[in-house]
Amino acid sequence: MTHDTNMKRALAVALALCGALGAEPVHVAGLQKQVEILRDHWGVPHIYAATVHDLFFAQGYITAEDRLFQIDLWRRVGTGKLAEVLGPSAVARDTLARGVNFHGDWNAEWAAYGSDVKAIVTAFTDGINAYIRGLKGRLPAEFQMAGYAPGLWQPEDCLSRVAGLLMTGNLTREIAHAADVARLGVEGAAKALRLEPAIPLEIPKGLDLTDISGDITRTYNELVGPVRLTTEQGSNNWVVDGTMTATGRPMLCNDPHRPVQLPSLRKTVHLVGPGWDAIGAGEPALPGIALGHNEDVAFGFTIVGIDQQDLYVETVNPANPAEYRYRGAWKPFETVHEKLTVKGRGENDVMLRYTVHGPVIYESSPRHKAYALRWVGSEPGTAGYMAGLALARAHDWKEFRAAMARYKVPSENLVYADTKGNIGWQVGGLTPIRDGWAGLLPVPGDEGRYEWKGYRNSDELPFEFNPPRHYIATANNNILPPGYAIPLGYDGWAQPFRVNRIREMLAPGKRFDIDDFERMQQDVTSSLARRFVRILENWRPQPGTRAAQIADEMRRWDGVIAADSRAALIYEVWMTRLPAAMGSQSGADIESVLHTLETEPNPEALEKSLDAALEQIAQRLGRDETAWQWGKLHQLALAHPLGKAEYQLGPVPRPGDSNTVNATSGTNFRQTNGASWREILDVGDWDRSVMTNVPGESGDPASKHYSDLLADWAAGKYHPMPFSRKAVEAATEERIVLAP
Repeated sequence: MTHDTNMKRALAVALALCGALGAEPVHVAGLQKQVEILRDHWGVPHIYAATVHDLFFAQGYITAEDRLFQIDLWRRVGTGKLAEVLGPSAVARDTLARGVNFHGDWNAEWAAYGSDVKAIVTAFTDGINAYIRGLKGRLPAEFQMAGYAPGLWQPEDCLSRVAGLLMTGNLTREIAHAADVARLGVEGAAKALRLEPAIPLEIPKGLDLTDISGDITRTYNELVGPVRLTTEQGSNNWVVDGTMTATGRPMLCNDPHRPVQLPSLRKTVHLVGPGWDAIGAGEPALPGIALGHNEDVAFGFTIVGIDQQDLYVETVNPANPAEYRYRGAWKPFETVHEKLTVKGRGENDVMLRYTVHGPVIYESSPRHKAYALRWVGSEPGTAGYMAGLALARAHDWKEFRAAMARYKVPSENLVYADTKGNIGWQVGGLTPIRDGWAGLLPVPGDEGRYEWKGYRNSDELPFEFNPPRHYIATANNNILPPGYAIPLGYDGWAQPFRVNRIREMLAPGKRFDIDDFERMQQDVTSSLARRFVRILENWRPQPGTRAAQIADEMRRWDGVIAADSRAALIYEVWMTRLPAAMGSQSGADIESVLHTLETEPNPEALEKSLDAALEQIAQRLGRDETAWQWGKLHQLALAHPLGKAEYQLGPVPRPGDSNTVNATSGTNFRQTNGASWREILDVGDWDRSVMTNVPGESGDPASKHYSDLLADWAAGKYHPMPFSRKAVEAATEERIVLAP
């Protein structure tokens, strides 16, 4: 039976059951035919529609029901409309948001995503608007508290570039590298940087380091930061073929790491309609899914870190600030005037300025400098994650690689598995060609010496298909294959601790099942901690001292960063104190510090830093050392953007750290980043797949699904991911019918 025949039969059964079970329809203007939405016990909507238009209209509608305040806030951030609700404090941020958004041929922009994507996005935003109109002015509680109403959507709102800025972050590293060179000199900065592959660090000809300061990215950093309506990124994925599983089928695991926030960064949905039967997660303000599976193919991603940005220092004409110098002549800035509504001040005029390199993100009048961002987001087809609409409709490796040609922002490692037993990996991301320069530092824009020479073809990027090792794993590490000569970037790789631990756990030669992969995703064994324990084998403080007691305790520790572990607590705080005790620069790489201790033992530094760590712990947790646990210091608290205490969730104790597979990074020992969404997919027997999302699928504080997944997520528990109609029916707790 063909795929289309199966689909038609499933749709007929779905719609017949809908009528037979007597669900009272909600009439919604804009629908073509009746749509059924089955919400399961965990809050996931499974949408069954007879047309593609209605499928995505219904996705927009149900997303607005679940996440309206969140997506309205995201729309304002992405389109530069925060000042409408925040007032003058958001004007600079809004201006920059508008400057970095797409500024070209909109026909080319829409075409870059695929022939039907504009229709899909339009149906999605029409569905959001239908829900908003259906409120008839009855505002949800968050809007009442915030004092404003949700705005209506345009399809172009889904193509904002602001989210992509956060995931193409070479710009901020260029500023940091320039500061390192100014402080340490070229040789000192080169030693401090971990460049892969290793290349010389060279100051671009004509660059004056005194022109580079943190002021350049102040508004930029606000733009990519969180929004509060008050006055490390990383990921893991792996895929194994049937020779490594108990079932003989491939399995795929993914836990993308982003800010762990309230509501969740990701929204799970199951889409069933003509040409569609896909389940997974995406960002709630976008149609489709970004990771998950269809009937034949599973996929998941981690960030690659391709260098997709450069900062250009433009020389402004002192006699005419409307001009900048380019290739021996003064050239007028391109200017765009827009109206920006500001709360309490009405409509304001803002001017966006562009050079040949891109939007101006900062200007220094005293220095006669303007700073322009050249980044891939200026090109058509670079709205983040929109390529997921193509990936979700791929049914074999050939179609999957063809869909990956559309994957431009962010740059990702996509792992793949299919029901025929194949596994694969493909890097995706628009990759600039720099001829003779590395992109590690800002560059002068005036002479035209540092220009991009186009972009790499997608088939030039690394990939694997059915490798002889029988598995593929990535964790933001350096993924360049041996002998691969195309420069993707030099400073965007994560340290290999997580991927090495994954490889270690995959190595024994056993046949893995879902329980095994749940344990792997939750693993908090630290290779760095185990290295430190080995270092302590050679440190013998004076017997009977407190240092000797702690050293003995630590030598018995297994390096597992458990929430209830006292040794883990001591280790984590100790590591923050050790670099300074050894005379290292603030923020020194802990791996470098451990390497130094392995080659040059330093008992004085160990004892001094231990004393400081114990005192710090006592001040934070009290003097009763029997009550010391890592999870009492390392916690996750989820704050609502409104800052209302009644909407806050947690805190909950957390295991792990930034270097464990279960990555729980953040500042001041708090977790702020990690895997809010996880999937473990049994390829071909899809109903056996499992997932998690935190704290729940809904953003409505009045909904049971606002926080119902938090406790299980914190405990490392998963829930089913029903896919077949039979499994979805068995898991259904709410039936919603939308009718024209």
